[in-house]
Amino acid sequence: MPVIFRYKGYRFFFYSNEGSPREPAHIHVRGSDGEAKFWLQPMVHLDNSNGFDARTLRELAETVEKNTEVIERTWNEYFR
Repeated sequence: MPVIFRYKGYRFFFYSNEGSPREPAHIHVRGSDGEAKFWLQPMVHLDNSNGFDARTLRELAETVEKNTEVIERTWNEYFR
């Protein structure tokens, strides 16, 4: 499970063996309060979450949006 970056105690990562066939690029976020999954394309949007309130989800979505380039680059390099 490659961790791409950390922000305010949250880990932003993806699973190396998720989906067969592999799902399109996305990111998981885990913190002490819960976990969420965001799709990156066609725009950042929440797939599912467990434990995060709406305010936290908005902040996490904004963080994913600001880091989409590094997330996609890391994803593509990992799965080459």
